[in-house]
Amino acid sequence: MSAVNGTPWGSAAGEEVWAGSGVEVEGSELPTFSAAAKVRVGVTIVLFVSSAGGNLAVLWSVTRPQPSQLRPSPVRRLFAHLAAADLLVTFVVMPLDATWNITVQWLAGDIACRTLMFLKLMAMYAAAFLPVVIGLDRQAAVLNPLGSRSGVRKLLGAAWGLSFLLALPQLFLFHTVHRAGPVPFTQCATKGSFKARWQETTYNLFTFCCLFLLPLTAMAICYSRIVLSVSSPQTRKGSHAPAGEFALRRSFDSRPRVRLRALRLALLVLLTFILCWTPYYLLGLWYWFSPSMLTEVPPSLSHILFLFGLLNAPLDPLLYGAFTLGCRRGHQELSMDSSREEGSRRMLQQEIQALGQMEVQKTVTSRKAGETKDVSITSI
Repeated sequence: MSAVNGTPWGSAAGEEVWAGSGVEVEGSELPTFSAAAKVRVGVTIVLFVSSAGGNLAVLWSVTRPQPSQLRPSPVRRLFAHLAAADLLVTFVVMPLDATWNITVQWLAGDIACRTLMFLKLMAMYAAAFLPVVIGLDRQAAVLNPLGSRSGVRKLLGAAWGLSFLLALPQLFLFHTVHRAGPVPFTQCATKGSFKARWQETTYNLFTFCCLFLLPLTAMAICYSRIVLSVSSPQTRKGSHAPAGEFALRRSFDSRPRVRLRALRLALLVLLTFILCWTPYYLLGLWYWFSPSMLTEVPPSLSHILFLFGLLNAPLDPLLYGAFTLGCRRGHQELSMDSSREEGSRRMLQQEIQALGQMEVQKTVTSRKAGETKDVSITSI
């Protein structure tokens, strides 16, 4: 949103254009470092420390060499990228938000305004897209445990690439705005970047869909399929597979701990994403279609809802770490899962080769028997 509106939703990415109660840039009243903003800064510092510590621990845990593996497993690579995205939110979004609330106005200049707004939205996109990639990978691992996992790198590249491209408009929309008057005031905002309000609303809705609706829909579909799969005795694909392959799929996919962990993770991922961002974006939608709501909603509410969004970064290492990579036992189970998956593939290949050899031997034996019979007849 533009600075003229003084909304805490910024350009659909969570920027707080004015750090206090929203006012127009031409108005006589200027925002102040209010008590609600002070509480927000304090809570943001706590979230920063917890998120930095948790995600750095996860990043170190999943990137350190494992003696049992020659190369990092796809799951470990996914969690490393998720931790990196959360660290980007931690070291860009959180300090920027806290500092901006303290200084009230923008003091870093036009280049920093454009660059930081770009990095902020890119961090939020990456933090929204990477859980979708993890959901797609978990869906493939549960529904097709013997399938190839070569597409993980492409999905990760697509997530980061889309985050970069979708955040590029921030470099051109945001700029410093100066308030003329008895008290000079400078702000980083989108004022003047849109010729009509409908253009601004369209951009905000597009960003809202990419940041919230599309990731939520994709995760809901992935984890719904996981829940349905682990809740049924066998997958539909497995029921039409060959006998040897079906037995391997069933033995691989029916471990109770894996089923329980997948169910818990599915529910917690969805509930956390919904809990952290739904109230915030609903209030943003209310503003986009009815700017007069600023006079009806206390500024402290927008502070609280934005903090709910920031809570997603420190919760991620707790969520994924507790159920997959949180302790040494989780690492051992993950390594065992990878070893079993590789062992299952090798066993399947060996069985296929053995069946092929048996068929060849049968064919050769039948041909030899036929030739012997022909020789006997000729002798007679």
